[in-house]
Amino acid sequence: MMKKGSFCVFMLLVGICFLVPGLLSQQKNEEIASIVKEISADSLRQTVERLVAFGTRHTLSDTNSPTRGIGAARRWIGAEFTRFAADAGGRMTVTFHGTVVPKSARVPAPANIVNVVATLYPKDRNAPGADRLILITGHYDSRASDVMDIVSDAPGANDDGSGTALVLELARVLSHRTFDATIMFAALAGEEQGLLGATALADEAFAKGWKIEAVLNNDIVGNSMGGDGTVERSYVRVFSQSLSPSDTGAALRQRVMLGLEYDGASRTLARYVTEIARRYVPSFEALMVYRLDRFLRGGDHRPFHGRGFAAVRFSVAREHFDQQHQNIRMEGDREYGDLPQFMDFEYCANVARVNAATAASLVSAPSPPTGVRMRSSGLEYTTTLSWNKNSERDVDGYRILYRPTTSNLWDVSTTVQDTTITLPHSKDDFLFGVQAVDTAGNISLPSIPLPGR
Repeated sequence: MMKKGSFCVFMLLVGICFLVPGLLSQQKNEEIASIVKEISADSLRQTVERLVAFGTRHTLSDTNSPTRGIGAARRWIGAEFTRFAADAGGRMTVTFHGTVVPKSARVPAPANIVNVVATLYPKDRNAPGADRLILITGHYDSRASDVMDIVSDAPGANDDGSGTALVLELARVLSHRTFDATIMFAALAGEEQGLLGATALADEAFAKGWKIEAVLNNDIVGNSMGGDGTVERSYVRVFSQSLSPSDTGAALRQRVMLGLEYDGASRTLARYVTEIARRYVPSFEALMVYRLDRFLRGGDHRPFHGRGFAAVRFSVAREHFDQQHQNIRMEGDREYGDLPQFMDFEYCANVARVNAATAASLVSAPSPPTGVRMRSSGLEYTTTLSWNKNSERDVDGYRILYRPTTSNLWDVSTTVQDTTITLPHSKDDFLFGVQAVDTAGNISLPSIPLPGR
């Protein structure tokens, strides 16, 4: 009788795959699991209620009052970041990232748009991969029904107090831990006036060549009941667009020829988020949506994706439009306004847990492999992949992902310690990816191979 291990080897050699969606390694890093457990729904609630107490956080509202307006809000956010930085042993800095934007349709005169940014550096900033950057964002500005109304109450509990609270919660939980790469926590301004703060930060990142590996944008992540009365607490939507503005001409033609229309940087990040959510938050799903954003809407991940960075948006499964961009009021028995009582803070905590697990996994993992190639020098029945060896000392091997061209998630994986592998599958029928794996089981983002000799 053939032994079980021998049977598995035999099946691999004859080229039979067990194509079960999500059949990937489930090894957990216990440190990341503990991070997930530390996320607090009560902490998120307290932060949202404090943000709502500023009355309005409209981008063009009062900047001098100590209690009301966007100026008071950003100073409080900065103070919270500074409080968390005290636990970071000098590794976290807090800055106010200001940019004067010109007059536009939603900005009647030049205005100073101020993002509040905390950056958590690795212990050894000179180590290989330490300059890799994970960016976690939410916008702290709010609005009433009239986008130009700068004086009416605009509590912005869910839009986007929820995203800002998530960013602060992750800063709180992650600040006293050390990682191999850099995390930037950004409370962005000017989203409701045209993605102004995000655009300014994305422009700087592009101009200075920041090595942004992932942008996790959170916008409206705190309610579970939709406007039609349905309740959905089991998943969050993760919006991603595959093609970017750089995918034009020869680059676009190559992507289409290789069947990589759905494997751009942002879409690859979305798949990674989905796998990490299943690993660390198994009762809550990160559901991919193959669009940049919802119809007639926009988010702060857009400027980053547009400049070629991997960027996704988290947003609730069910939206309630009476509780977005509305003055607080009653019309008959119908209540309008973006208030904390309409939020589900345990749902928001689950979204935060997915963000925390994703960010911690990325900054704990090695860099994605470079120089990944798929041999295409002749007709073959197999597929040979090769890549460069990672420079990090704790790399334990590499994980090879593959899936049929019609599958949206990676189906099968195998691991090797070498920097080349020949798989018993035709490159005509499958898509492939290569991840670096460290000794603790942390996995990098996949690198998608291009044809080579």
